[in-house]
Amino acid sequence: QVQLVESGGGLVQAGGSLRLSCTASGRTFSNYAMGWFRQAPGQERQFIAGINWTGGATWYADSVKGRFTISRDNAKNTLYLEMSSLSPEDTAVYYCARSETTWGSNRMAGYDYWGNGTLVTVSS
Repeated sequence: QVQLVESGGGLVQAGGSLRLSCTASGRTFSNYAMGWFRQAPGQERQFIAGINWTGGATWYADSVKGRFTISRDNAKNTLYLEMSSLSPEDTAVYYCARSETTWGSNRMAGYDYWGNGTLVTVSS
């Protein structure tokens, strides 16, 4: 069984930065792509960033491209999301998820394990 635990959320002012972490249990973290999703109040969960199993390839939603950076440390079983130039529109619960494959996608259906989320609130 895989467990994903996000951390690092909180309250930040517009224009600020925040780093989220996602720690995975189990020995197979490095075998799979990972992704970050977010869900704002009243909205559907949406993909924001993905990374392949080695960390050599990353991809982003247009809404966060150039502001967010996804990375991973396979030795620590940890996924990261560096967020900068935050705006109130980035307020959401952020989830990490494990892909079913080594390369991943931007579709929720392609991810089989999810964390419980961490709340990021950006004040204006």
